[in-house]
Amino acid sequence: MVTIQGRRFYPDIGLIEQLLAENPGWGRSRLSVKLCELWDWRASNGQLKDMACRNLLLRLQKAGHITLPARQRKSPNGYRNRSPVWVAHRTEAIEGALKALAPLQITSVLSASAHDRLFRCLLCAYHYLGLRNTAGENLKYLVHSRDGQPLACLLFGAAAFKCGARDAWIGWPAPVRERNLPYVANNARFLVLPWVRVPHLASHLLSRITRRIQADWIAKYGHSVHCLETFVDRSRYRGVCYRAANWQLVGQSAGRSRNDRYHRLSVPAKDHYLYPLTRDFRRRLCHDT
Repeated sequence: MVTIQGRRFYPDIGLIEQLLAENPGWGRSRLSVKLCELWDWRASNGQLKDMACRNLLLRLQKAGHITLPARQRKSPNGYRNRSPVWVAHRTEAIEGALKALAPLQITSVLSASAHDRLFRCLLCAYHYLGLRNTAGENLKYLVHSRDGQPLACLLFGAAAFKCGARDAWIGWPAPVRERNLPYVANNARFLVLPWVRVPHLASHLLSRITRRIQADWIAKYGHSVHCLETFVDRSRYRGVCYRAANWQLVGQSAGRSRNDRYHRLSVPAKDHYLYPLTRDFRRRLCHDT
């Protein structure tokens, strides 16, 4: 049994071997697409979960169950994680009252767009964690002032696989958590640009985003999210903007990374904040479907 993105698989090794034997010219991508079709493995918006299937195939090969054909081209991850192209942007100091910047322009960023290139450039240049490839479901927001000057970037993506404080606060058992984790989104990056010093801007943006992210997620992926989370490095930040925007501090992380399922990595402990998007979020997240 293998668990991929919350779904338990008992993969038919014989079927995979049969497809490979009958189609010697197939590459890994063609194989994963065919398996998604046969298994009807789709996202809520109907899109085949091709990348998740390729992850499954790689894990089966690593375990010695199958032998995949050689790669027909280089992995795209190196291309995706390359340093972004520098995009010229204004950097003059912005200070004063929030109302002087209104109305703010909050844009949901489309992949490969001009906004996407600027978003990647800003995070790589000014966020202490930088930016790598955004795999899986995610939403990017780019914020400009009324006169078009960039102010902030926010990235939401996959939730942490497990976190004791969050999981106890929600009250979901492990099998239900694995299945319903896509209904929680992680605010993985939040950057107010270093030359922007405007009181209450950060908490205002968090409040604005929490009011629209449900609709944006449904429009992009065909399903809603019921709760948001974020991790705040206590050695750098106090989490004031999250508390001001009514996010709830539920505990601290155990000093592991977001995807560390096997206790092999060590990172600074962080404060864990949650923001429910629906009143009955616990019922929805704990529903065993």
